Amino acid sequence: MNLIKLRLLLEQFFIEDIGERDVTSELIFGNNSRGSLVLIAKDEGIFCGEQIINIGFKLMDESSQVIMKVKDGEKVGKGQELAFITGKVSSLLKAERVVLNLVQRMSGIATKTAEAVRALDSINTRICDTRKTTPGLRMLEKYAVRCGGGFNHRYGLYDAVMIKDNHISFAGSIRNAVEAVRSNLGHMVKVEVEIESKDQLLEAIEAKVDCIMFDNRTPEQIEEWIDYVPEGIVTEASGGITLNTLNSYRNCGVDYISLGFLTHSVKSMDISAKVKAEMKGDAHYEFIGGARS
Repeated sequence: MNLIKLRLLLEQFFIEDIGERDVTSELIFGNNSRGSLVLIAKDEGIFCGEQIINIGFKLMDESSQVIMKVKDGEKVGKGQELAFITGKVSSLLKAERVVLNLVQRMSGIATKTAEAVRALDSINTRICDTRKTTPGLRMLEKYAVRCGGGFNHRYGLYDAVMIKDNHISFAGSIRNAVEAVRSNLGHMVKVEVEIESKDQLLEAIEAKVDCIMFDNRTPEQIEEWIDYVPEGIVTEASGGITLNTLNSYRNCGVDYISLGFLTHSVKSMDISAKVKAEMKGDAHYEFIGGARS
């Protein structure tokens, strides 16, 4: 993950939330009071967001100290402590909500991805994401997919060619679209074509594309058609595949299954920030408050 870009994103998110100032925290605590927070998982799942916590709290207060108790990709249980943060009270409270919102969403995506990997239960086919991400959060959400054991599809329109049904309709055929791309494309960029019929499959193979996506095809259709695909062309299944139907694609023969639901409709993991009042050794403390809205 690009930490320079992450810092810039966090700056934008803090500006959105804080505006001119946090009137509540500043008026109550000023700029000198110091305190500590502990982040606690209220759900089971896969944690993701270590750098969000580290950079987020220190961006708000350079003197903050962050002690992580888990690492990205680790399974956490309900009630498990994730991180301790010490710093200026007003700064802790300014950073808290933005940090929690991001870590909760990223952990939810990592958890859902891990569920999909388990549901597929295949050593030959990989789970990957799509471009159905939250605007502004793509880097973070795709990182979360990797933490959950999945893989990334293209990041955007710029890093791979993906010829979809509308491209084909406007161009007149797969052949026309591929030829137009190949005549102007550098040798380092892959070309993928989305197909919906056997005729389109054969046309894509003849055009020597790098990757073929079976779009909204049943496992039975893919099994019937995949033998036509020569070695060297990567295959992918996508469209209409759910967590409940995923296992039926286990033996269809594709290299990847891309799933939009990993990012577009995921449930965030519930994580709480509690005030830590008094240190009593490394892992003992007294709680005197909870997270605010």
